[in-house]
Amino acid sequence: MATPDLGGSAGRGPPGAKWWTLTAVCLGTFMLLLDVTIVNVALPEIQESLAASFADLQWVVDAYALTLAALLLTTGSLADLYGRRRLYLAGLVVFTGASALCGLARSPLMLEISRGVQGIGGATMFSVSLALLAHAFRGRDRGVAFGVWGALTGVAVAAGPVVGGVLVSGLSWRWIFFVNLPIGVIALVLTMIKVSESRDERASPPDWLGFVVFSAALGCLVYALIASGREGFTAPRVIAFFAVAAGLLTAFVVIEARRTHPMFDLRLFRLPTFVGGDVAAFGVAAGIFSVLLYLVLYLQEVLEYSALQTGLRLLVLSAGILAASGVAGRLSAVVPVRLLVGPGLLLTGAGLLLMRGLTAGSSWTHLIPGMLVAGVGIGFVNPPLASTAVGVVEPRRAGMASGINATFRQTGIATGIALLGALFTTRLTSAVAAMTAGTPLAAHSAEITVALRDGGADGLIAASVPPQRDLIGEVVRGSFAAALNDILLIAALIEVVAGIAALALIRTKDFVRQVPP
Repeated sequence: MATPDLGGSAGRGPPGAKWWTLTAVCLGTFMLLLDVTIVNVALPEIQESLAASFADLQWVVDAYALTLAALLLTTGSLADLYGRRRLYLAGLVVFTGASALCGLARSPLMLEISRGVQGIGGATMFSVSLALLAHAFRGRDRGVAFGVWGALTGVAVAAGPVVGGVLVSGLSWRWIFFVNLPIGVIALVLTMIKVSESRDERASPPDWLGFVVFSAALGCLVYALIASGREGFTAPRVIAFFAVAAGLLTAFVVIEARRTHPMFDLRLFRLPTFVGGDVAAFGVAAGIFSVLLYLVLYLQEVLEYSALQTGLRLLVLSAGILAASGVAGRLSAVVPVRLLVGPGLLLTGAGLLLMRGLTAGSSWTHLIPGMLVAGVGIGFVNPPLASTAVGVVEPRRAGMASGINATFRQTGIATGIALLGALFTTRLTSAVAAMTAGTPLAAHSAEITVALRDGGADGLIAASVPPQRDLIGEVVRGSFAAALNDILLIAALIEVVAGIAALALIRTKDFVRQVPP
């Protein structure tokens, strides 16, 4: 008797098609993740080229993460209804076209809008990538596929800083977006020719009201966090946006609880393993991946390394990710997931703590032990976390499950960057004031803070008179190091809390037994 197709109404195609599906999904995922790490390395160049502020840099990253987080659930529902292959193709087209617009941007606003459009395409691709794999693979092969997919995330993280450094130093920051064009075209052709369609025969129309309320809530939350960096957490406008975000999130929960076919099925949160996987996804994104932006700014703007030199130094982090991802991909088939994800998050937190202790005289080598340990931690988290997202539900609900997990990850990046940025700016202001107190620079502390925050420290130092030049340099290095130390601590705490939650919540018995082919 033929094995029933639990992944949707369409067949899985001819023998060998599943490996082409894995290739197409991995290409799209590689492009998405490569874009994140490439952009980090290029941000100082973007700041100088487009005369962008520190808030603009945050929005360049968050515009992408916000649209990803807001749309993942809706596009996952659309994929279950109209076909996952069809939505994946649409996402590839939008993402690749938006990449071209990003490369052509002539102002910070144009780049931020283009990044938002890029996020729309990315959400469509990301929400169905794991569902496509869950449909194409069964039994032991599924573990192999998820292991390859998870290991590829390590490769993308590893390649991003170096590829970005080469493109920015050798050509221009615009090529970090243009490089997506050939990858997108290849993935598009492969998907059209080799990937079979799948859908959920019982899927319901998207929950548009929930989508609008959830998107507005996230937008208000991130705006309040970014604005608090300039105006303070007690500013009336900041408090108002926090209040609106809280109200909208509460309304969203009420709406979803009352809907027959919600986009965010709250019943899934009765499964401890599902909750643990989502907390882990949020934690790894809000912690180490959010702090990467500020490490790049430290290496380029304070230690004065080029984009390529920065990328090469970040290979220390990437080496740990690559080494551990390969091991975790193999172990995930035999070791309980919680014993990989939980300790991996705790290791990542330990690595962030090891990076602390920076001073005005520190060199980049101070970061090496912490980057290695954090890289190993990330490598142990990514592969098993991929299977956790869809492993606790029956395959027909894989679209929603993977969409929710990816939403937590992208929400973690968006809120993490905004929160750490607000804390960074506040600490930077107080550190500059403390270091200039009692010196001739005391009257210029606000000017120094703005210049350092917005990438103008080099110009400020060059324009100063020789007697003050060394003192300004000391203030710049010391205050940036002090602010970075503080956000490294916050990021480490996020990782540790997520790691403890993963150990406590993720359980082997919650995973759905898959029918072998």
